[in-house]
Amino acid sequence: MRLYPETEPYDHGMLDVGDGNRVSWEVCGNPRGKPAVVLHGGPGSGKSPALRRYFDPAVYRVVLFDQRGCGRSTPHASAHDTDMGVNTTAHTLADLELLREHLGIERWLVWGVSWGSALGLRYAQTHPDVVTELVLTAVATGSNPEVTLLTRGLGQLFPAAFEEFCALLPENERDGNPAAAYNRLLESPDRAVRERAARAWTDWETAIACRPPRSVPRYEDPVFRMGFARTVTHYWANDHFLGEGNDEGVVLRDAHLLAGIPGTLVQGSLDPGNLLGIVWRLHHAWPGSELLIADEVGHDAGAPGMTELLVAATDRYGRGER
Repeated sequence: MRLYPETEPYDHGMLDVGDGNRVSWEVCGNPRGKPAVVLHGGPGSGKSPALRRYFDPAVYRVVLFDQRGCGRSTPHASAHDTDMGVNTTAHTLADLELLREHLGIERWLVWGVSWGSALGLRYAQTHPDVVTELVLTAVATGSNPEVTLLTRGLGQLFPAAFEEFCALLPENERDGNPAAAYNRLLESPDRAVRERAARAWTDWETAIACRPPRSVPRYEDPVFRMGFARTVTHYWANDHFLGEGNDEGVVLRDAHLLAGIPGTLVQGSLDPGNLLGIVWRLHHAWPGSELLIADEVGHDAGAPGMTELLVAATDRYGRGER
């Protein structure tokens, strides 16, 4: 895998973004380099040191941050009294702008993975003047059909895991929206109910993502597990807070607003999201985008084949090439 060597931040801090929230951020690479911001997945995964390595540290000034409620940002979504009503897509987009202005950055490249790609697309659609390029991988757009696929549609491919996934739900909710039903469990006043729901949710995520099935270390951390499950279900149960029209896909509907912004989409050929054809539809609706496919790879930006394509894209944009 062609990744750049590990590097440490030269600056970091906590930004007060309002509503009692403080967002953890860091900057690494060249202080006078090309600005780039990294949008992690989830929602609720948090930033990772590994994400720094997709950029040449001599060329880029790389900004990473933990979105509300996760990582080192406070308050954490794992705490039952954390107000999730102020954790929405609109809040995160506003946080991005506050962070950009706080760091004195005029324009930046936006790099996003999974949920971060949906967030990056919406950010570019609503703030096109501050985005120089987009590099997106494990592409998602946050539409309701994608949520239905990941919570119910894939049950046909993983029937045993799906049966366990549904078993925790009340019988009258097993034919409805699993994300909404699980979110209700994760908001229960009963801690034991919340903990069982968080474990069952991450077990399902593991079942559909890992081939062969294996333990995912971050899901063994009870704080991460609770915060992640609560945040994901909060977004998935509420149309990703993208507004009316998300049954058709708000981000895909507004793809024409990306005209003039160069972009690279890097997708695994075995990503389950491909079953809906959204990444191809996005590519064809977005003038100036390119779509690169990594063979025999799923929803994993760190897999061999994916990393090479992603680093090549940031290298090319770092040289000023389109």
